[in-house]
Amino acid sequence: MEKAHDVLIRNLGEHTALADEDMAEIRALTFMLRDFASNEDFIRQGDEPEHSALVVSGMVARYHLLGSGRRQYLAFHLTGDLPDAQGLFIDQMDHGLSALGPASVAFIPHRELFIAFRRRPTFGLAVWRETLRDAAIFREAITNNSARPMQTRMAHLFCELFYRARAAQLVHGNRCRMPISLAQLGETLGMAIATVNRTLADLRRSGAMDLREGELVVLKWRELQRLGDFSPAYLHLKRQSPRG
Repeated sequence: MEKAHDVLIRNLGEHTALADEDMAEIRALTFMLRDFASNEDFIRQGDEPEHSALVVSGMVARYHLLGSGRRQYLAFHLTGDLPDAQGLFIDQMDHGLSALGPASVAFIPHRELFIAFRRRPTFGLAVWRETLRDAAIFREAITNNSARPMQTRMAHLFCELFYRARAAQLVHGNRCRMPISLAQLGETLGMAIATVNRTLADLRRSGAMDLREGELVVLKWRELQRLGDFSPAYLHLKRQSPRG
């Protein structure tokens, strides 16, 4: 497994030019690594945050817990992401985070991060950009769930996750791990399980993609991008689009 500080440096380097001094500051931080089982929470609504989380391996989900006990999934986070960087600036978490499949997460003390930001403002700006990218993903998700047809909605989500996985060097050939259940897809996209099954079957018949046993396979990127009305500009990443 790649070391936590290398994961963070690589991720921040996707959108911010880090100097050697910035990277040295990151390497000096304390990273407390923990492994989580599938669907295990590691941040809950109402927690008072003292650490920021870094996804070192696997995939995690951000969600709202409704009064009924149901979850509304808000976003998914891949290796290298800082899924709760907002916790640096709020007193109480207004959402939860859980592992999707086995995941390793490193926790960085807030007090160390604030000291590092004062010493290396570029590092602080890079983490701030992470929160802005999260906000852009949230805005896109609102548009996706409220304004796009079902098939377009699902294709767009697959495009986003595949594009981000490619930028994080998590795509092998045309495949990437995506341990999202059909029920979780429904709780993400606002679909009943029957609609999820029907929409996924339609996308499979298009020949653009497949999703089986926790793995997304993109067979025709341009077709999936067309079906999902997907433009990656909102992700603010430097990687070029996948081919095909």
